[in-house]
Amino acid sequence: MPTEPSPRAWEQVLSHLERRLVSGEVSPGQRLPGERILAAELGVGRSSVREALRVMEALGLLKAQTGSGPTSGAMIVAKPTGGMTMLMRMQVAAQGFPVSDVVKTRLVLESEVMQSLASRTPTPDLSTAVELLDSMDDVNLSAEEFLLLDAQFHVALADAAGNQVIAAMMTGLRESIEAYVLAGVQIDSWPSTCMRLRHEHRGLVDAVNAGDGELARQRIVGHIRGYYSESAHSSR
Repeated sequence: MPTEPSPRAWEQVLSHLERRLVSGEVSPGQRLPGERILAAELGVGRSSVREALRVMEALGLLKAQTGSGPTSGAMIVAKPTGGMTMLMRMQVAAQGFPVSDVVKTRLVLESEVMQSLASRTPTPDLSTAVELLDSMDDVNLSAEEFLLLDAQFHVALADAAGNQVIAAMMTGLRESIEAYVLAGVQIDSWPSTCMRLRHEHRGLVDAVNAGDGELARQRIVGHIRGYYSESAHSSR
């Protein structure tokens, strides 16, 4: 039987740092030992340590400070949502998730977002989402401009809900969301569709402000399914 390839040195460094994070030996906000110390501890070259730290920084897990003194070195980031966002974007770019999978994922994520928003006391701050809706009221917007604002609106709702994982996933999926909503530009009855979308978006905000979680869930499900059904039909 073929043997498993040995992990590269920098992968060993990543595994070591992961174990230290899981055990609590290293925690968010704490600085890591210097490259020389880590290299000596693990028996690898400093270049391998440096490569592992670059990977962690690219994933949003580390913030590197140059120079010397107590503020220099690599610090674990407290909220590494940027890494998840980047990975989702890269997956979308490399594989092109099927539209049907994106829609199903949105139904799960955004149903949770809407129910969470509507159940909060006091009502969450939806000012960013409302500002986007106000911008979408501009009758001079092209269909493309309107639909890009549409995608931003849905991400803004996820941000307002405060679930960092969902917000990161929604942001990472934004490119897929934009691609899927832009397919609707081909809808024959775009002017009436645009008016309906404006009405539905305001209805989502109204349901949250009313504190009605079930209504909010029903409206987001109808909104996502309805638009997908209409845009899919128009592309045939």
